[in-house]
Amino acid sequence: MILPNMSLPATGNKNIDLSTLIGQPVILYFYPKDDTPGCTQEGQDFRNHFSEFQNLGATILGVSRDSIKKHEAFKLQYNFPFDLLSDSKEELCNHFGVMKSKMMFGKPARGIDRSTFLFDKNGELKHEWRGIKKIDHHVEEVLEKLKSLT
Repeated sequence: MILPNMSLPATGNKNIDLSTLIGQPVILYFYPKDDTPGCTQEGQDFRNHFSEFQNLGATILGVSRDSIKKHEAFKLQYNFPFDLLSDSKEELCNHFGVMKSKMMFGKPARGIDRSTFLFDKNGELKHEWRGIKKIDHHVEEVLEKLKSLT
Protein backbone atom coordinates (compact mmCIF):
# COMPACT_ATOMS: atom_id res chain seq x y z
CA MET A 1 0.00 0.00 0.00
CA ILE A 2 1.17 3.49 -0.87
CA LEU A 3 0.31 6.69 0.99
CA PRO A 4 -2.99 7.66 -0.64
CA ASN A 5 -3.57 10.75 -2.74
CA MET A 6 -6.17 12.22 -0.37
CA SER A 7 -6.56 15.66 1.11
CA LEU A 8 -8.23 16.26 4.47
CA PRO A 9 -8.87 19.29 6.66
CA ALA A 10 -6.35 19.58 9.49
CA THR A 11 -5.71 21.67 12.56
CA GLY A 12 -3.99 24.99 12.01
CA ASN A 13 -6.48 25.93 9.28
CA LYS A 14 -4.78 23.58 6.79
CA ASN A 15 -5.69 20.96 4.25
CA ILE A 16 -3.11 18.20 4.17
CA ASP A 17 -2.63 16.22 0.97
CA LEU A 18 -1.06 12.97 2.12
CA SER A 19 0.71 12.32 -1.18
CA THR A 20 2.76 15.51 -0.69
CA LEU A 21 4.35 13.91 2.39
CA ILE A 22 6.28 11.40 0.29
CA GLY A 23 9.95 12.04 0.98
CA GLN A 24 9.65 11.58 4.73
CA PRO A 25 8.41 8.81 7.00
CA VAL A 26 4.74 9.25 7.98
CA ILE A 27 2.84 7.88 10.96
CA LEU A 28 -0.95 7.92 10.60
CA TYR A 29 -2.70 7.01 13.79
CA PHE A 30 -6.46 6.54 13.80
CA TYR A 31 -8.27 6.98 17.09
CA PRO A 32 -11.97 6.85 18.03
CA LYS A 33 -12.70 10.21 19.66
CA ASP A 34 -11.08 13.40 20.93
CA ASP A 35 -10.74 13.93 24.67
CA THR A 36 -11.47 10.35 25.76
CA PRO A 37 -9.06 8.55 28.12
CA GLY A 38 -7.36 6.17 25.67
CA CYS A 39 -7.22 8.69 22.84
CA THR A 40 -5.80 11.35 25.15
CA GLN A 41 -3.12 8.99 26.45
CA GLU A 42 -2.15 7.95 22.92
CA GLY A 43 -1.86 11.58 21.80
CA GLN A 44 0.17 12.46 24.88
CA ASP A 45 2.51 9.53 24.22
CA PHE A 46 3.10 10.71 20.65
CA ARG A 47 3.62 14.24 22.04
CA ASN A 48 6.09 13.02 24.66
CA HIS A 49 8.18 11.25 22.00
CA PHE A 50 7.66 13.88 19.31
CA SER A 51 11.26 15.11 19.27
CA GLU A 52 12.51 11.55 18.71
CA PHE A 53 10.16 11.11 15.74
CA GLN A 54 11.15 14.56 14.48
CA ASN A 55 14.87 13.67 14.70
CA LEU A 56 14.12 10.76 12.36
CA GLY A 57 12.37 13.12 9.95
CA ALA A 58 8.90 11.67 10.55
CA THR A 59 5.53 13.38 10.31
CA ILE A 60 2.86 12.28 12.79
CA LEU A 61 -0.82 12.78 11.97
CA GLY A 62 -3.74 11.80 14.19
CA VAL A 63 -7.02 10.96 12.44
CA SER A 64 -10.57 10.74 13.78
CA ARG A 65 -14.08 11.65 12.64
CA ASP A 66 -14.26 14.62 15.02
CA SER A 67 -14.66 18.13 13.64
CA ILE A 68 -11.76 20.54 13.19
CA LYS A 69 -13.24 22.67 15.98
CA LYS A 70 -13.05 19.70 18.40
CA HIS A 71 -9.59 18.81 17.11
CA GLU A 72 -8.33 22.36 17.71
CA ALA A 73 -9.55 22.31 21.32
CA PHE A 74 -8.10 18.81 21.90
CA LYS A 75 -4.74 19.77 20.38
CA LEU A 76 -4.56 23.00 22.39
CA GLN A 77 -5.59 21.37 25.69
CA TYR A 78 -2.83 18.75 25.49
CA ASN A 79 -0.21 20.75 23.54
CA PHE A 80 0.05 18.28 20.68
CA PRO A 81 2.87 19.44 18.37
CA PHE A 82 1.43 17.52 15.39
CA ASP A 83 -1.68 18.02 13.30
CA LEU A 84 -4.99 16.21 13.63
CA LEU A 85 -7.00 15.38 10.52
CA SER A 86 -10.79 15.47 10.43
CA ASP A 87 -12.25 12.54 8.49
CA SER A 88 -15.92 13.31 9.10
CA LYS A 89 -16.91 11.58 5.83
CA GLU A 90 -14.86 8.48 6.79
CA GLU A 91 -13.02 8.51 3.44
CA LEU A 92 -9.55 7.88 4.86
CA CYS A 93 -10.96 5.56 7.52
CA ASN A 94 -12.63 3.44 4.84
CA HIS A 95 -9.49 3.48 2.69
CA PHE A 96 -7.57 1.93 5.59
CA GLY A 97 -10.45 -0.31 6.71
CA VAL A 98 -10.52 0.98 10.29
CA MET A 99 -14.29 1.44 10.61
CA LYS A 100 -15.70 -1.41 12.70
CA SER A 101 -18.94 -2.45 14.37
CA LYS A 102 -18.61 -2.12 18.13
CA MET A 103 -20.79 -2.38 21.19
CA MET A 104 -21.25 0.92 22.99
CA PHE A 105 -23.19 0.73 26.26
CA GLY A 106 -24.72 -2.55 25.11
CA LYS A 107 -25.82 -1.19 21.72
CA PRO A 108 -24.21 -1.77 18.32
CA ALA A 109 -22.39 1.23 16.87
CA ARG A 110 -19.83 1.97 14.16
CA GLY A 111 -16.55 3.47 15.15
CA ILE A 112 -12.85 3.71 14.45
CA ASP A 113 -10.80 0.68 15.45
CA ARG A 114 -7.64 2.21 16.97
CA SER A 115 -4.90 1.58 14.40
CA THR A 116 -1.50 2.99 13.40
CA PHE A 117 0.20 2.88 10.01
CA LEU A 118 3.90 3.54 9.39
CA PHE A 119 5.02 4.65 5.92
CA ASP A 120 8.62 4.98 4.82
CA LYS A 121 10.01 8.02 3.01
CA ASN A 122 8.94 6.49 -0.33
CA GLY A 123 5.32 6.47 0.83
CA GLU A 124 5.24 2.67 1.16
CA LEU A 125 3.42 1.07 4.07
CA LYS A 126 6.03 -0.69 6.18
CA HIS A 127 4.08 -1.68 9.28
CA GLU A 128 0.56 -1.54 10.63
CA TRP A 129 -0.93 -2.04 14.05
CA ARG A 130 -4.66 -2.78 13.97
CA GLY A 131 -7.17 -3.15 16.75
CA ILE A 132 -4.87 -1.69 19.40
CA LYS A 133 -6.32 -2.51 22.79
CA LYS A 134 -3.42 -1.50 25.05
CA ILE A 135 -2.03 1.99 24.63
CA ASP A 136 0.90 1.45 27.00
CA HIS A 137 4.18 1.21 25.06
CA HIS A 138 2.46 1.39 21.66
CA VAL A 139 4.16 4.66 20.70
CA GLU A 140 7.54 3.28 21.79
CA GLU A 141 6.94 0.27 19.54
CA VAL A 142 6.14 2.56 16.60
CA LEU A 143 9.31 4.54 17.31
CA GLU A 144 11.44 1.39 17.40
CA LYS A 145 9.97 0.19 14.11
CA LEU A 146 10.69 3.59 12.56
CA LYS A 147 14.30 3.45 13.81
CA SER A 148 14.71 0.06 12.12
CA LEU A 149 13.74 1.63 8.78
CA THR A 150 16.32 4.43 8.93
